Order: sequence, then C-alpha cells, then structure tokens
Amino acid sequence: MDMVATSWRLTPPSLPLLSPKVKSFRVYSSSSSSSSSSSSSSSLSLSPIIQKTSSLIQNSGVIACLRANSAELAYEAATAALNGGISVLEIVMSTPGVFQVLRQLVKDYPTLALGVGTALNAEDARNAMNAGAKFFMSPATVKDIMDDVVKDEILYIPGVMTPTEILSAYDAGAKMVKVYPVSALGGVQYISALKKPFPHIPMVASQGIMIDSIGEYISSGASSVVLSDAIFDKGAMTQRNFNVIHQLASLAALEGKEAVERKRSCTTN
Repeated sequence: MDMVATSWRLTPPSLPLLSPKVKSFRVYSSSSSSSSSSSSSSSLSLSPIIQKTSSLIQNSGVIACLRANSAELAYEAATAALNGGISVLEIVMSTPGVFQVLRQLVKDYPTLALGVGTALNAEDARNAMNAGAKFFMSPATVKDIMDDVVKDEILYIPGVMTPTEILSAYDAGAKMVKVYPVSALGGVQYISALKKPFPHIPMVASQGIMIDSIGEYISSGASSVVLSDAIFDKGAMTQRNFNVIHQLASLAALEGKEAVERKRSCTTN
C-alpha cells in the first residue's frame, strides 16, 4: 500500500507552549488513490525521465544484470534478453566496451530502460550518462555520484544493506535503493522486515535471486528484483547459446509482470 507524507504541528490550544520552537513531525498515512506508485507526492517531484525509468522498473518487476568477457558477447546476450521481453537491463562496468555496447543498445531499443551496474565513482556515472544510460546502480551508496552527478536527469539506485543505510540514502536524495546482498542477509524475509519501517521507500532486491522466487520478493515488498545468472546462464554464455538466454528472459519477464499484477490486485482489493 502506498504511503503519503503529511505534516502535523504539535500546538495544542489548551496547553501553554514550553518553547518558542514548534516541532514538526512527518507522519505516513495510507492512501488508496495512488496504489500503483511508491508515493504520489514523491512521484510528482520526479523529472519525466526519472519517472519513466522508475515506472518501467516497477512495472516490469525485473532488472536483468549482464556481465560478459567481451563487447560482442555482451551485445548479443543483451539483444537476446531484450528480444525475450526484458524491458530493464544493466550492463556491469567490468564488461569490456561497456559504454560502446550501451550506446548501440540505446539506439536499437530507445524505449527501454538501459543502464550501467557497479558504478563506483562519478566518472563512471558521467560516462554512463554520456552513453545514454537511463539509470545506474552501485553495490554501495557512492557519495560523489549522489552529490556531483545526480541532479534530476538520471535515476541513481545506490546499494544499501542496513536500515541506517536505507534511510541515509533516501534522505540524501535517492528515489530508489538496491538492497544488496539480499540473499546473504535473509532474502525474502529481510525485504519483508525492511518494508515495515520503510513502506515509502522503493527497494530493489539484488544478489542470488532465481526466477522462481520473483513472486515472493515482489509480494514481500520489493519493487523489482535483479536477475543475473538466472537469465544470463553461465553455461549459455560460455557456449554462446542465445536461444537459452532468450527463453530465460521470456520466463523472467512473464514472472515479473504477473507478480506485479498480483501485488497491485491485492493492494486495490
């Protein structure tokens, strides 16, 4: 259920004020009118580009994460996954020619959300933006990226692990966070626990997730999940078996879409 922020002033008319300062608290109350987004008030503040990317991520329920040992392999594998129905894809920075591959994919699939993963500094982020990335992600919250690169032009999804890190990233301006490494931290149960105090913060679950657990993560509160080997199977990548990658991508895309639809149906009902 989405949450809308409202402010309350503690100034009881029947009691004298003990201090000239008036305290203001932020309280979250439910709103049924905006169940398809993380927060109606926050969505209004997003730039059109960020809002579109965020919507693609949350509507698909799946972010395909690609790492390859050559630019050619990366391009072919990405094409197979995108043609299979994946609408959000990140290419890991360690992939040779990552920005050249990204630039070509952006030309080939201009309506999809294509980005870069494991961005560790502001230079990585700027290069990703110049290549046409719609988003980039990090395994941790990179202050230089948050402060110097992200204005309102591109969606940055920083990596977080603890409640403190989640709130700190959100307060610093993150519109969405990546809970990593989620499987090592407790998986579905950990996401469910985190969403109780932070229902207003969109979370992407990342690390060790398989296709058959997409539904559990989405129903437990994740806005989307990152799938790596589950789509880009190591054996298929080694053998350049792009038909397998296409099939896995199709299955993952379908599972993600159905999970999101079930979640919205439960919310509206």
